[in-house]
Amino acid sequence: MTASPFETHTDAYDEWFDANDGAYRAEQEALESVCPAPVPGRALEIGVGTGRFAAPLGVSRGLDPATAPLERARERGVTPVRGVAESLPFDDGALEYVQFVTVLSFVDDTATTLAEAHRVLEQDGTLVAAVLDRASPVGQVYQEHKDESPFYADADFVTADEACNLLEEAGFEVEARVQTIFEDPTELEPADVDVREGHGDGLFAVVRATPL
Repeated sequence: MTASPFETHTDAYDEWFDANDGAYRAEQEALESVCPAPVPGRALEIGVGTGRFAAPLGVSRGLDPATAPLERARERGVTPVRGVAESLPFDDGALEYVQFVTVLSFVDDTATTLAEAHRVLEQDGTLVAAVLDRASPVGQVYQEHKDESPFYADADFVTADEACNLLEEAGFEVEARVQTIFEDPTELEPADVDVREGHGDGLFAVVRATPL
Protein backbone atom coordinates (compact mmCIF):
# COMPACT_ATOMS: atom_id res chain seq x y z
CA MET A 1 0.00 0.00 0.00
CA THR A 2 1.72 3.18 -1.20
CA ALA A 3 1.17 6.82 -0.27
CA SER A 4 1.87 8.64 -3.53
CA PRO A 5 0.14 10.28 -5.46
CA PHE A 6 -2.33 10.94 -2.65
CA GLU A 7 0.50 12.50 -0.63
CA THR A 8 1.45 14.93 -3.39
CA HIS A 9 -2.05 15.71 -4.72
CA THR A 10 -4.02 15.84 -1.47
CA ASP A 11 -5.88 19.06 -2.32
CA ALA A 12 -6.98 17.83 -5.75
CA TYR A 13 -8.16 14.52 -4.30
CA ASP A 14 -10.12 16.15 -1.49
CA GLU A 15 -11.70 18.82 -3.70
CA TRP A 16 -13.08 16.19 -6.08
CA PHE A 17 -15.76 15.31 -3.53
CA ASP A 18 -16.96 18.91 -3.29
CA ALA A 19 -17.00 19.31 -7.07
CA ASN A 20 -18.90 16.04 -7.55
CA ASP A 21 -21.34 16.05 -4.67
CA GLY A 22 -23.84 13.79 -6.44
CA ALA A 23 -21.33 10.96 -6.79
CA TYR A 24 -20.05 11.56 -3.26
CA ARG A 25 -23.57 11.38 -1.86
CA ALA A 26 -24.24 8.19 -3.82
CA GLU A 27 -21.10 6.57 -2.43
CA GLN A 28 -22.01 7.56 1.12
CA GLU A 29 -25.54 6.20 0.76
CA ALA A 30 -24.28 2.91 -0.65
CA LEU A 31 -21.90 2.51 2.28
CA GLU A 32 -24.58 3.52 4.80
CA SER A 33 -26.98 0.93 3.36
CA VAL A 34 -24.73 -1.97 4.41
CA CYS A 35 -22.85 -0.55 7.42
CA PRO A 36 -23.88 -1.38 10.98
CA ALA A 37 -25.90 1.46 12.47
CA PRO A 38 -24.30 2.95 14.39
CA VAL A 39 -20.77 1.96 13.40
CA PRO A 40 -19.14 0.30 16.44
CA GLY A 41 -16.64 2.27 18.50
CA ARG A 42 -13.71 -0.05 17.74
CA ALA A 43 -13.72 0.79 14.04
CA LEU A 44 -11.05 1.44 11.42
CA GLU A 45 -11.00 2.60 7.82
CA ILE A 46 -7.96 1.22 6.00
CA GLY A 47 -6.72 3.71 3.42
CA VAL A 48 -8.71 6.49 5.03
CA GLY A 49 -7.28 9.27 2.87
CA THR A 50 -8.70 12.61 3.95
CA GLY A 51 -11.51 11.06 5.99
CA ARG A 52 -14.25 11.79 3.48
CA PHE A 53 -16.00 8.51 4.31
CA ALA A 54 -14.81 7.68 7.81
CA ALA A 55 -15.96 10.99 9.28
CA PRO A 56 -19.62 11.02 8.15
CA LEU A 57 -20.00 7.30 8.85
CA GLY A 58 -18.63 7.65 12.39
CA VAL A 59 -15.56 5.46 11.87
CA SER A 60 -13.32 6.49 14.74
CA ARG A 61 -9.88 5.63 13.35
CA GLY A 62 -8.26 5.79 9.94
CA LEU A 63 -5.05 4.22 8.69
CA ASP A 64 -3.04 5.51 5.75
CA PRO A 65 0.62 5.61 4.66
CA ALA A 66 0.31 9.24 3.51
CA THR A 67 0.75 11.96 6.12
CA ALA A 68 -0.94 14.89 4.36
CA PRO A 69 -4.29 13.12 3.90
CA LEU A 70 -4.12 11.83 7.47
CA GLU A 71 -3.91 15.41 8.72
CA ARG A 72 -7.14 16.20 6.83
CA ALA A 73 -8.77 13.15 8.36
CA ARG A 74 -7.68 14.30 11.81
CA GLU A 75 -9.27 17.71 11.15
CA ARG A 76 -12.52 15.86 10.39
CA GLY A 77 -12.44 14.11 13.75
CA VAL A 78 -10.89 10.80 12.72
CA THR A 79 -8.00 9.51 14.85
CA PRO A 80 -5.07 9.09 12.41
CA VAL A 81 -2.92 5.95 12.32
CA ARG A 82 0.14 5.91 10.05
CA GLY A 83 0.68 2.51 8.53
CA VAL A 84 0.03 0.13 5.65
CA ALA A 85 -2.77 -2.32 4.99
CA GLU A 86 -0.43 -5.28 4.77
CA SER A 87 0.81 -4.88 8.36
CA LEU A 88 -1.85 -3.44 10.64
CA PRO A 89 -0.67 -2.08 14.02
CA PHE A 90 -3.51 -3.74 15.96
CA ASP A 91 -3.80 -6.87 18.08
CA ASP A 92 -5.74 -9.93 16.97
CA GLY A 93 -9.49 -9.39 17.34
CA ALA A 94 -9.03 -5.77 18.42
CA LEU A 95 -11.66 -4.27 16.09
CA GLU A 96 -15.39 -4.61 15.59
CA TYR A 97 -15.56 -2.95 12.18
CA VAL A 98 -13.16 -2.46 9.26
CA GLN A 99 -13.85 -0.73 5.96
CA PHE A 100 -11.99 -0.24 2.69
CA VAL A 101 -13.21 2.35 0.17
CA THR A 102 -11.66 1.63 -3.27
CA VAL A 103 -8.39 0.77 -1.51
CA LEU A 104 -8.07 -2.80 -2.78
CA SER A 105 -7.00 -1.35 -6.14
CA PHE A 106 -3.95 0.26 -4.54
CA VAL A 107 -2.53 -2.25 -2.06
CA ASP A 108 0.70 -4.09 -2.82
CA ASP A 109 -0.61 -7.48 -1.69
CA THR A 110 -4.36 -8.05 -1.66
CA ALA A 111 -4.23 -11.47 0.00
CA THR A 112 -2.07 -10.20 2.86
CA THR A 113 -4.24 -7.09 3.21
CA LEU A 114 -7.42 -9.13 3.64
CA ALA A 115 -5.68 -11.63 5.91
CA GLU A 116 -4.67 -8.72 8.14
CA ALA A 117 -8.22 -7.37 8.16
CA HIS A 118 -9.46 -10.83 9.14
CA ARG A 119 -6.85 -11.05 11.92
CA VAL A 120 -7.74 -7.74 13.59
CA LEU A 121 -11.52 -8.26 13.43
CA GLU A 122 -13.31 -9.98 16.27
CA GLN A 123 -15.21 -13.14 15.38
CA ASP A 124 -18.58 -11.43 14.92
CA GLY A 125 -17.11 -8.25 13.43
CA THR A 126 -18.02 -6.65 10.12
CA LEU A 127 -15.96 -5.77 7.06
CA VAL A 128 -17.23 -3.44 4.34
CA ALA A 129 -15.30 -3.11 1.09
CA ALA A 130 -16.12 -0.77 -1.78
CA VAL A 131 -14.52 -1.14 -5.21
CA LEU A 132 -14.69 0.68 -8.51
CA ASP A 133 -16.19 -2.23 -10.44
CA ARG A 134 -14.16 -2.79 -13.59
CA ALA A 135 -17.01 -4.87 -15.05
CA SER A 136 -19.54 -2.01 -14.95
CA PRO A 137 -20.04 0.23 -18.01
CA VAL A 138 -18.52 3.26 -16.27
CA GLY A 139 -15.79 1.05 -14.81
CA GLN A 140 -14.78 0.00 -18.30
CA VAL A 141 -14.35 3.66 -19.22
CA TYR A 142 -12.24 4.19 -16.10
CA GLN A 143 -10.08 1.22 -17.08
CA GLU A 144 -9.56 2.55 -20.61
CA HIS A 145 -8.53 6.01 -19.41
CA LYS A 146 -6.84 5.28 -16.08
CA ASP A 147 -3.38 6.27 -17.35
CA GLU A 148 -4.68 9.84 -17.75
CA SER A 149 -5.28 10.20 -14.00
CA PRO A 150 -2.53 10.78 -11.44
CA PHE A 151 -4.62 8.78 -8.97
CA TYR A 152 -5.58 5.80 -11.11
CA ALA A 153 -2.52 5.31 -13.33
CA ASP A 154 -1.12 2.67 -10.97
CA ALA A 155 -4.49 1.30 -9.84
CA ASP A 156 -5.39 -2.34 -10.39
CA PHE A 157 -9.15 -2.13 -10.80
CA VAL A 158 -11.05 -5.25 -9.78
CA THR A 159 -14.57 -6.42 -10.46
CA ALA A 160 -17.09 -6.83 -7.67
CA ASP A 161 -17.08 -10.58 -8.33
CA GLU A 162 -13.30 -10.66 -7.93
CA ALA A 163 -13.58 -8.72 -4.66
CA CYS A 164 -16.12 -11.22 -3.32
CA ASN A 165 -13.89 -14.13 -4.32
CA LEU A 166 -10.88 -12.53 -2.62
CA LEU A 167 -12.90 -12.03 0.56
CA GLU A 168 -14.08 -15.63 0.57
CA GLU A 169 -10.52 -16.87 0.01
CA ALA A 170 -9.44 -14.77 3.02
CA GLY A 171 -12.00 -16.46 5.27
CA PHE A 172 -14.97 -14.10 5.04
CA GLU A 173 -18.62 -14.79 4.27
CA VAL A 174 -20.23 -12.22 1.96
CA GLU A 175 -23.59 -11.09 3.35
CA ALA A 176 -24.69 -8.15 1.19
CA ARG A 177 -23.88 -6.46 -2.11
CA VAL A 178 -25.05 -3.05 -3.34
CA GLN A 179 -24.10 -0.73 -6.19
CA THR A 180 -24.48 2.88 -7.31
CA ILE A 181 -23.27 5.42 -9.93
CA PHE A 182 -24.69 4.21 -13.22
CA GLU A 183 -23.52 7.20 -15.28
CA ASP A 184 -20.55 9.54 -15.51
CA PRO A 185 -20.01 10.53 -11.85
CA THR A 186 -19.18 14.11 -12.83
CA GLU A 187 -22.72 14.48 -14.21
CA LEU A 188 -24.64 12.84 -11.36
CA GLU A 189 -26.93 15.19 -9.45
CA PRO A 190 -27.62 14.57 -5.73
CA ALA A 191 -31.35 14.26 -6.45
CA ASP A 192 -30.66 11.40 -8.87
CA VAL A 193 -28.76 9.16 -6.45
CA ASP A 194 -29.81 5.52 -6.86
CA VAL A 195 -28.54 2.61 -4.74
CA ARG A 196 -29.50 -0.89 -5.87
CA GLU A 197 -28.84 -4.41 -4.67
CA GLY A 198 -26.35 -6.59 -6.50
CA HIS A 199 -23.48 -5.51 -8.71
CA GLY A 200 -22.34 -5.39 -12.33
CA ASP A 201 -24.08 -2.20 -13.47
CA GLY A 202 -22.86 0.44 -11.01
CA LEU A 203 -19.33 1.82 -10.86
CA PHE A 204 -19.26 1.91 -7.05
CA ALA A 205 -19.88 -1.58 -5.68
CA VAL A 206 -20.02 -2.27 -1.93
CA VAL A 207 -19.78 -5.64 -0.20
CA ARG A 208 -20.43 -6.48 3.47
CA ALA A 209 -18.79 -9.57 4.93
CA THR A 210 -18.11 -11.24 8.27
CA PRO A 211 -15.20 -13.47 9.38
CA LEU A 212 -15.86 -17.19 9.39
